[in-house]
Amino acid sequence: MTQQQPNNPLHGITLEALLTELVEKYGWDELARRVNINCFKNDPSIKSSLKFLRRTPWARTQVEELYLRLKNSPWHR
Repeated sequence: MTQQQPNNPLHGITLEALLTELVEKYGWDELARRVNINCFKNDPSIKSSLKFLRRTPWARTQVEELYLRLKNSPWHR
């Protein structure tokens, strides 16, 4: 059964899609500067970053917050 989550701005967005959009927008270097985690600094890839973010709630929260700031930015196209 699928539950509706009208108050969750991330509902329906996969972590992979979210991360891919951030990498396309900022690149790995800028992403590492904005979210200080090693998986963005040392030999970064979507696959390794997803594995880390799925196991590390505090890091995932930081990435999700950055994504929400990007989406709510008046300069976001």
